[in-house]
Formats: sequence, C-alpha cells, structure tokens
Amino acid sequence: MEIDARHTPDYLFEASWEVCNKVGGIYTVLSTRANILQKTYKDRIFFIGPDIWGEQGSPWFKEEKTLFSSWREFASRNQHLPIRIGRWKIPGDPIVFLVKFDAFFEKQNDIYAEMWMDYGVDSIAAYGDYHEATLFAYATGIVIESFYRFHHLEAENVVAHFNEWMTGAAALYIKKHVPKIATLFTTHATSIGRSIAGNNLPLYDHLQGYNGDQMARQLNMAAKHSIEKKAALNVDCFTTVSDITAAECTQLLQRQPDIVTPNGFEKDFIPKGPYHSRARKKARKTLLHVAEKVVGHAIHPDALLIATSGRYEYKNKGIDVFIDAMHLLRKMPELTKDVIAFIMVPGWVKGPRKDLQAWLAEDNSTESGSLSSGNSSGLHVSPECPFITHELVDPQHDMVMNQIRHLGFCNAEKERVKIIFVPSYLNGDDGIFNLPYYDLLIGFDLSVFPSYYEPWGYTPHESVAFSVPTITTTLAGFGVWAKKEGDRKEGISDGIEVIYRNDKNYTEVAEEIATLIHELSLRSKEQIKLLKQSASALADWADWAHFIRYYQEAYSKALHNSFVRLSLPYKLKAE
Repeated sequence: MEIDARHTPDYLFEASWEVCNKVGGIYTVLSTRANILQKTYKDRIFFIGPDIWGEQGSPWFKEEKTLFSSWREFASRNQHLPIRIGRWKIPGDPIVFLVKFDAFFEKQNDIYAEMWMDYGVDSIAAYGDYHEATLFAYATGIVIESFYRFHHLEAENVVAHFNEWMTGAAALYIKKHVPKIATLFTTHATSIGRSIAGNNLPLYDHLQGYNGDQMARQLNMAAKHSIEKKAALNVDCFTTVSDITAAECTQLLQRQPDIVTPNGFEKDFIPKGPYHSRARKKARKTLLHVAEKVVGHAIHPDALLIATSGRYEYKNKGIDVFIDAMHLLRKMPELTKDVIAFIMVPGWVKGPRKDLQAWLAEDNSTESGSLSSGNSSGLHVSPECPFITHELVDPQHDMVMNQIRHLGFCNAEKERVKIIFVPSYLNGDDGIFNLPYYDLLIGFDLSVFPSYYEPWGYTPHESVAFSVPTITTTLAGFGVWAKKEGDRKEGISDGIEVIYRNDKNYTEVAEEIATLIHELSLRSKEQIKLLKQSASALADWADWAHFIRYYQEAYSKALHNSFVRLSLPYKLKAE
C-alpha cells in the first residue's frame, strides 16, 4: 500500500497491560517493536502501562521526573491523575507513562453505566481481572486526553493504539471524548476463541456455526467479549496478528480486520559467533546438570535436548500432544540416543524443590556438564519417579504430572526418553536453573510447539531466532507464515517443520513429532549445524525491519478513516 504523507502520525500513543509488565507474549511484541518505532518517531511515541508496582517499582521502568514535568504536575493537581513518567528499559528507551488507577474503583458503576449507554458494553457479569483492566483502560483514556489538550495537539496527526480487550475501554473513551484522535485496536487473540479452544470445543471445524455473543454467555465470558467486540467495532482501524485469528475475529467479533500485522522479533541482543558458542555450551551444561540431579543418574553428554514452553494452556499450547509424542518416541526400539524432553511452562508452584537445591549445591564438579562415574555419591533418587524441578501447590490435580504418571514414565537409567517438568517462570531467579529463559533456550537441539490455539506463536519464532530448529503447526500464526515463506523442504531439513493440524488429527500429529525427533537423533553434528543455520536464516525474514510496514499501513488506515469519520457530519449537512 502506498502511504499518503497526510496519513502519517506525528504522535503515537500505545497502551497495554503489558507495558513495563512482563506477563506474556504481548510484552515481547511491544518491547521488541519499540526500538524501530523510537527510531522513526523519536520521543513522539508514548507507551502507557499500569502502575501496579507500589514502592518496589517495575524492574523494567526507569523514572525521569524531568520528562513532561509541568504536564504531570498539572494532571496530578487538577485531574487527580497520578502518573509516573520515565523510560522503558529496553532497546530504544522509549518514553513510558505508568498510570495509577486505584481511585477509579469508587466510580466503577458510573463508568460501566456510561459504557453501556454509549456503546452497549455489558459489564453486568464482570468478574476477576475485568475490573482492574477496564479501570486501568478508562484511566488511560483520560491520560491521553489530558496530554493531548495540555500540549495543544489538535493540529497534529495523533494515533492511539490499544492492545487486547484489557484496553478496550480506553479506545471507547477516546472515540467519545477526543474524536480527532485516530484509534487503532489490536486483538492478539479473541477472548472467546481462546475460551472455546480451552474448553475442549472444536474451534475450527465449527467456526462458521459459532455466535460470539452466545458462546460468551455460555462460557461465562460475556463482559470481556463485550468490551473486546465493541472496541473492535468502533475504532478507526482494527488489526490482528495472523490470518488464522482474522477469520476468528470476522466470525466471533463480527468485524473483519482491516490489516493483519504479524509479530516481528528484534534479534540484536542474540549472541553471535564465539559468544553464541559459549552461551550454548553454558546452557547445555546447566540443563544437563539439573537433569542428572532430577533423574538421579548420569546422562550422556551428547543427549538430544528438546523443549516445549509457553503459557500453561494444556490443550491450546499442545502440551498434551508433546507428552504423548515423547511416549511414542520411547517405544521406538531403534532409538539409540538419549532424549531429554523439558516442559517449561509456569504452573502453580510453592517454590524450588529444597532437596534438589541442596543436591545441586553439593555438586561443584560439573566441569564436563555431566556427572563422572566417580561422583555417584552426588546422585540422589526421589522416593517417587523423578520428573519435576519445583514443588507444586496441588500436584494431584496437575495435568502435566498426571499424564506423565498415566503413561508410565519413570526416567529410569535404562530408558532412552526422559521428561523433566519445569513449572516455574524462568527469569534468572527461579532457584534451580537461575538463568533467564533465553539463556537456556540457546542450549537446546530442538523445540516443539504442537499448538492447537496460537494466534501468532512467539515460542517457535524465538526458537529459530536463537538458531534452534523448531516444530510447530498450521494452527499457529507463525507456522502459517513460515509455511508460506520458509518451510520448503520435507521434514526438519530447513530448520522448521510446520505440521498440519486440525480438530481431528491429534494422534497423527503426535506420531509425526516422534518420527521427526527420531530422524533428528540420527543426524551428524555437521548436519545439525546446517539445520541451525537454516533456522536462523528463516528468523531473519521475520524481524521488525520486515514487518513494521504493516503497522505503518495500519496507522495510515486509522488516520484516513478518522478523516472520513470527522467529515461525515459536514457531508450529511451539505446533502
């Protein structure tokens, strides 16, 4: 699309619950895209997030009290808006407004009544995080309006971009109170689509038969679905992250997205050359060391290390398929290499296993990355079959643990395939690995993400960016993109395999994963090196340098549509 110079933004606001708040994939979207936006709109791009950190402060935020200090004082004094202004501690150091929204709870009923009367947003059945998110969003709308009016931006092209249902109320507030601002709303996953999939209902075969409003009532999602749908229907430009989710939005939210804006990734921080080799060696050493302590026996240093990771959505993320695939693999008599499969999804944990911590602390002789035969005194075996690194609050009802036990895994020394469950956030301070996720990811030989519901799929995207070959599915946005752009060869030969998945072929997907891993186990070191290079090359085509153009198009579309919207009353009068 050719972008008209009149339709380029002078100022950008972008709001999300995940600004300076690392919760999930949207944090990755925004924090990696910020650098290229900051280069284009130097200090005219303002990210807005919730101030939920109290005295402790967000670890990703650096306050700068001199930034827009006169406006901040005005907003605090005259509008009772406590705002902290500073920089997001990410590449580009963009300006951030953190909004405290506690005072709006006492006005909650009035705000909900206003949204009902203005737009038909149904908050009657709201519960849980709906209240917190919606009041943050409402406060965000007031913050944008305040900044806009204080700095007299009426003659400028201003775009306000809102992410997910959590900021829907801000989009609606701006449309009503500052109609001259062009609005953009991105749904990264529809709340009702995720819920349909998570409740074991067939999302894809029956998509055309679902009514979003009806399903929202049935699945107790009415409030979230309502505000998401009303935001989507009322903004100047509506976007989503993949063709898969676009079809979902069209059916469930009843608006076809104007533009699909795929998620890029910023690779600048990934180690290269000898630094990559050293980081990989350190990661493998750590992974093998922990694995040996968990299972209680030595593991061959050339074992194949495999991972799946992401949010703990047992069906949606394909964790169920992953475990079943490992079960099929362990029954293959021709498998001649040890395979250690890590399930790295944060669950409900008490904390690190104290016994495992003690065993890890005991053993300081891990220079080779595996236990020597003379160090058997450092091996300990749990009374139960050893699988887990952190203690769960409710292990009897944990789906991963129950399936591992049900399939009879025991991580015995004679078994080729072993499973290790890591139910903790890997932020560098988990008590067992004490390395961030990326610093461990680089040590794996393969990652597997057999997703059922995955609007984009940062986990396989991150994997290939770190030169780790990956398996994903055609139900992941990244998988669909890769199928078109890079998955040209049979199997894993080009660094990625995108497996066809639908509502009915669960078993076939698990079988294909097991076969692919077995084939990988037969490859030489030189062949695996080539796979890693292919994976990295694919990631080069999915970075923000290539994908930012879709956002530029979205900003342009929002401004164009806002000009049309603002001119309508005059056109009608003229007629």
